[in-house]
Amino acid sequence: MKAVQYTHSNRIVELMRRPSEQRDAEWLKDAVQQAVLLELATLPPYLCGMWSIDTPSGGDTQVFRALRTIVFDEMSHLGLACNLLTTVGGSPRLADETLVPAYPGPLPGGVRPELTVFLGGLTKDAVAMYASIEEPDDPIVRAAPAYTSIGAFYTAILDALRASPRLITGVRQVSRDMSHHGSGNNLVALTTLGAVESAVAVIKEQGEGTSVSPRNPHPNEAASGELAHYYAFLEVLHGRKLIHPPGHPDVWDFQGPPVPMPPTLPMGIVPQGGWPRTGPGAPAADVTVLLDKCNRVYSDMLRLLELVWQQDDPAQATDLLDDAVVKMFGLKPPARELMKRALPDGSGKNYGPEFRYVAS
Repeated sequence: MKAVQYTHSNRIVELMRRPSEQRDAEWLKDAVQQAVLLELATLPPYLCGMWSIDTPSGGDTQVFRALRTIVFDEMSHLGLACNLLTTVGGSPRLADETLVPAYPGPLPGGVRPELTVFLGGLTKDAVAMYASIEEPDDPIVRAAPAYTSIGAFYTAILDALRASPRLITGVRQVSRDMSHHGSGNNLVALTTLGAVESAVAVIKEQGEGTSVSPRNPHPNEAASGELAHYYAFLEVLHGRKLIHPPGHPDVWDFQGPPVPMPPTLPMGIVPQGGWPRTGPGAPAADVTVLLDKCNRVYSDMLRLLELVWQQDDPAQATDLLDDAVVKMFGLKPPARELMKRALPDGSGKNYGPEFRYVAS
């Protein structure tokens, strides 16, 4: 069957409207490509929040540790989504300016259309936005009205594969041990339906928790007892740990020890199209150099990631993935330097990375 074409802005919405009996191999490739873009879309805002934390200890606060764990989880989720796409016969598209998420803007595919995802420093507004990204359909404690969640989309993908497990080919799978980072899941090959089910459970439940607990049921050894991302963000938003109040073992509430907001560099919100390069508000030449460097390194990373899942040789794929990870870590120094440079508008806010894709 010929692949059905959808508009870019609401592709996931349209995919979810397809009857289950029409969710074939082409539907799966379309759907999982959108899942890849969803996972990518979460990384820039979370990285901006984490990098803006400014403490003498280099960011070692409760909030920094929570964000760091979440960032590494999301990196592994992106890798698992890419493995899921290649195992059903697709190939991730990441180095394409028409597909790479732009900020401020919606999540890819029309998920939570009321939400605008933006890039800025760590503030309560930013944390509320993070929580909205991760919100499940039926949270134990709620921050906002419910809408169709990312988890619901993954459930639809999994249901389609359960109906047609023969579509799992196991080709071009990439594995990576994440234990040396102290955060994140190992990237594992998805060669069977059981492996796919486990991977989808990790992605959904690390972000949303389960129907009976806000805890992450798939923590790594260094983060045992951590909350799912949605609830970790709500702790920051409420300023209190989520606990069982005394005498109420079946209730969760934000009545635990304080979760103070750390000091931050005052990164402003990146405007539509990025920071102006010309006119009276144009940045100094050294700021322009830093902005362009961040965009170039980010784009190089996306091109490397796209190449990773095109390799038939696992060793070559691993080498390319290592190069992409190096690029990602290389974003922090210029991004942090930008967050120390004042905007010329007198707002008291600073620059920050734009995470814009630029062609090589």
